[in-house]
This record gives sequence, structure tokens and C-alpha cells, in this order.
Amino acid sequence: MAITAADVKKLREMTGAGMMDCKKALTATNGDMDAAVDFLREKGLATAQKKASRIAAEGIVMTVLSADEKKAVAVEVNAETDFVAKNEKFQAYVKEVCDQALNTTAADINAFLEEAWALDTTKTVKEALAAQIAVIGENMNIRRFQQVEEANGFVASYIHAGGKIGVLIDVETDIVNGEIKEMANNVAMQVAAMKPQYTSNSEVDADYIAREKEILLAQIMNDPKESQKPEKVIQGMINGRINKEMKEICLLDQVYVKAEDGKQSVAKYVESVAKATGAKITIKGFVRFETGEGLEKKNEDFAAEVAAQMGK
Repeated sequence: MAITAADVKKLREMTGAGMMDCKKALTATNGDMDAAVDFLREKGLATAQKKASRIAAEGIVMTVLSADEKKAVAVEVNAETDFVAKNEKFQAYVKEVCDQALNTTAADINAFLEEAWALDTTKTVKEALAAQIAVIGENMNIRRFQQVEEANGFVASYIHAGGKIGVLIDVETDIVNGEIKEMANNVAMQVAAMKPQYTSNSEVDADYIAREKEILLAQIMNDPKESQKPEKVIQGMINGRINKEMKEICLLDQVYVKAEDGKQSVAKYVESVAKATGAKITIKGFVRFETGEGLEKKNEDFAAEVAAQMGK
């Protein structure tokens, strides 16, 4: 039976499901409208689509490590409210997503959503998510994931504030012991607290540095007193400010937050642990996910909402 645009439109109006999902349902049921409705309900898509317009900016970040700690993944799954984010059923589902993401070969989140759900291969990850939305009753979104793998060392994991921030640290080392793992955990806490953008200044793009220098030069030249200084002094001022910025945005250049003298850098801290343990240690990279960062959050005004419902 040929599926018409009118059929798709009708099913969409009946269920609130997306057009592609409606077309898929009608195709699967040979155009039987009632069967298509049941198809969507079984997949959880009818309920999910009705909730899809709601902002899902709460949720949690969760990390999972392989048994040998040489591979790990960080995942962010969003929900509408912090209440649901703390729900055991929601957290159990996020753990299932993490287990799948640890082993996925998907290159991005779209490919991940389209792959078979490991716990029920008759569904895709996206369809399993829709079913969870129907059960939990809020819009949810698997926003992102990132794997880290280190064959010559291990991956350290740190979760802050019950899943508000999740961090993975890639540690290359020829020795793995309790002292080195404690170091890695401390570095992960540093990443969570100080929010670096890069691991080391070698990662910073040359164009970014050049642009920062242009901005700093313009600032100096707009200052009547500073602009009168010799060129050599001005360049020294610019380089000094660039170095200060690098110490803020590059993990290894940052002041180690637990440093007793308040001056030791993260790099020097790692070096001190390497020397004490006789190990060769390199912090190769990190992942830092913060729940809801960059997402618009719903403004909760319950008084206004109740007033609106009462027609006031």
C-alpha cells in the first residue's frame, strides 16, 4: 500500500510523533493507521515526541571504566528536572548508556543513536531512549559521549557533585600503583575545579595566540601612557600577559590547587610524583563534561505558571 503525505500528517496529528517516525510506522504496518499508532506507542515514540519541545538541561554526567582501566567513556544524559536526574531508574538507564558507549565504534552521537541497543537489538539506541522517556515521563536526551583509551598506562575518572561534572584523565606511565593513581585523581579534581581548555600550551592554536596578541596590542595602544613605552617593553608586556593566560587555560601550566606553597604548577606536581615513584609519567589529555553547559535552562516561575492555569 502506498503511503501518502496525508497519511503521515494524520498519524502525526494523532500521536505527536515526528514525520519520519510516522512514515516508518505506516510502512511497517502496511498503512494500517491503528496498527501504526500501536507501533509508535510500543516504541515509546508517540509519548516521546510530545515531550520533545521541553528543555532538557538537567541530568548527569557519568563515567565507566573497563576492568583493566585502560579504556573509559564519559557520557552526558539530560532530563528536564534535577529531581529526575537523582532518580534511581534514570541513573540506572544512564549506566546502561555508558556501558554501550564504552564499546561503541560510532564516530558521533548521531551514529550512536542509530546503532542497535545492546540490551534489546530489535531497537536502536534512539528507540530505547524514547521508551525510557515514556516510562520516566520527562524529555530526555543523550547529548554526548567521549572515549579515552591508554594502552601504556591507565585512565582515571572523577565525578563531582553526584554527576554535575565528570572528568577522565589519560595517564601514560610505566608504573601503576596507589601513589600514581592518587596523583591522577588529584589532577582530575584540578580539571573539575579549574576548567582548563587545553592540556599543555603546545596544544594552543598559533592563530589563537596571534589574535590574542593583536587584541593586547590594541589595548596598549589605546592607553595614552602605555602606548608611549618602547616597542621592546610593549612586546614584553604582551608576552607576559599571554603567559599569564596560558597558566589559566592550560592544565599543566595551572597552579596546582593543593600546592602547599601556592606556586607549584600541575606539571611540577606530576614530576614530583614521578620522581618519588621512579616512574615515567605523562598526562596526555583529559575530558571534562559539565551537565547542561551551553544549554538554555528553563526559568521556573511556579507562581506565574499556577496563575496562568487559573486564568489570572
